[in-house]
Amino acid sequence: MTARRTGLREQKKQATREALRAAALRLALERGPDNVRVDDIAEAAGVSPRTYNNYFSSREQAIVAAVTSEREARVAAAVAGRSDGAGLADAVIEAIVDQYTAAAAPGPDALLLITTRPALRDAFVDTTAAIEHPLTEAIAERLGDGDPHTARVLAASVTAAVRIALERWLHATVSTVTAGGLVVPSGSLADLLRAVLAPLRPALDAAEHRARRHRER
Repeated sequence: MTARRTGLREQKKQATREALRAAALRLALERGPDNVRVDDIAEAAGVSPRTYNNYFSSREQAIVAAVTSEREARVAAAVAGRSDGAGLADAVIEAIVDQYTAAAAPGPDALLLITTRPALRDAFVDTTAAIEHPLTEAIAERLGDGDPHTARVLAASVTAAVRIALERWLHATVSTVTAGGLVVPSGSLADLLRAVLAPLRPALDAAEHRARRHRER
């Protein structure tokens, strides 16, 4: 019974989070983010402002969350779900590229909103921090060598690389916003992500090789 109550409570929390995210993005697109208050988002989602503050610390965070939508969990699941035949480096890099491009790219309206508002650009880039903890667990599970530090250092390095890629991509994309309000993404985000993650491939390969040797002893 306790497990069932816990499960229902988590489902309710997830539903509230999703309602707040959806309301934040919808209102921002309708009114412009500067004309949306936290109270407006809470009312549209059917909760109190106090409840809102239990989930998000700003309107920008809620708006961006509607675009990123639990991306950190999907990245970790993709890494953990890759077959053992796939190397750790490939598993991590492809999971990042998939979840930041084809699998979860912002729609054109949301992309315009993010690229043209500095506060939203910053909030979007800041979401990379959420990757580190679940990615640490996914890498540690794949390595299975009992080293508490390697997985965390690797995940932190991947997170930093993704942040650099997003900053560069958004900065370049801002300059392509046309007078008519259209956004033309500058270059391939997938290629940029692979480029910034490439220097980490030797470290990921080395950690996997060391873990394999440890298991074979």
